Amino acid sequence: MSKKKRPKKQETLVTVETLTREHGEELMLQPMGEPCGLNRRIREPTVNRPGLALVGYKKYFASKRVQVFGSVETTYLRSLTPKEREDRYRWIFATRIPCVVFSRNLNPDTALLSAAREACIPVFKTPLITMRFINLATLALEMMFAPRRNEMGCMVDILGVGVLIRGESGIGKSEAVLALIERGYSLVADDITKVTLIDNQHVVGTSYETTRNLMEIRGIGIIDVAAMFGVRSVTREKQINLVVTLVHWDKAQTIDRLGLDEETTDILGVHIPHIVIPVRPGRDMGRLIEVAAFQTKLKMSGIHSAQALSERLMEKMTRDRDSHA
Repeated sequence: MSKKKRPKKQETLVTVETLTREHGEELMLQPMGEPCGLNRRIREPTVNRPGLALVGYKKYFASKRVQVFGSVETTYLRSLTPKEREDRYRWIFATRIPCVVFSRNLNPDTALLSAAREACIPVFKTPLITMRFINLATLALEMMFAPRRNEMGCMVDILGVGVLIRGESGIGKSEAVLALIERGYSLVADDITKVTLIDNQHVVGTSYETTRNLMEIRGIGIIDVAAMFGVRSVTREKQINLVVTLVHWDKAQTIDRLGLDEETTDILGVHIPHIVIPVRPGRDMGRLIEVAAFQTKLKMSGIHSAQALSERLMEKMTRDRDSHA
């Protein structure tokens, strides 16, 4: 009997072009020479200094990473003969590295630019000092390599508790978020929330750049939350601490009235507290979501009201049993 093969884990595609487009301004990257090879793939979320490779140690070379040349590398290269430099460049570029970055606004020599052009490898420079660039680039790459997906739902920040609000179309998600914004809380995303797994343990939600600060309210249209309620009414990104699902009252299944059974939902492999709230006319959904966030904040602080009630009832039952014994 043949064994079923496990599906391969989907790899995140990060190219030099996406790095420069999304973080080029932050990293202060300036292209050197004609743009070439921007579609080269970066396969590891970190940066490498090719010092050992330049001095001739070729047994191990991190060719899948962005290569950064600092003062040490450029000073050493200047000590070599033109032929030695050319040989070093050709060997490094033959390993098909993603790109080269010169820190401290250092300028590469013509031999390197020529070898890079032949191998179609992009070269950049940045005014940042070497370690500063490495730190910023590593953080940027780790974020780009992090698992991510879209969640259908709105997200709001309620006193530091990130709440993702889900439910079928037209059930009133945006209206509930609008009520929360009027109470002084802040919008993270409307309708579609982009979620990212950070450090394999935290799920962070944000909105797409094109729809940031915007909400769609049926009957009114698109509103600019920041312009209407002030800049404090929007938050760029927030960790998701609670998921609230709105369901029609007649479609709601058995609801835990005490809250002893803590339900969770899986987002990118992380189990996040999940609450189902039935919707019917007359219920203030914004207020109920607000209370759910307060309850989650209390639980995060170690206060569990339903558990406390259960313990009181058990103590009373024990006393009553002992008194009748």
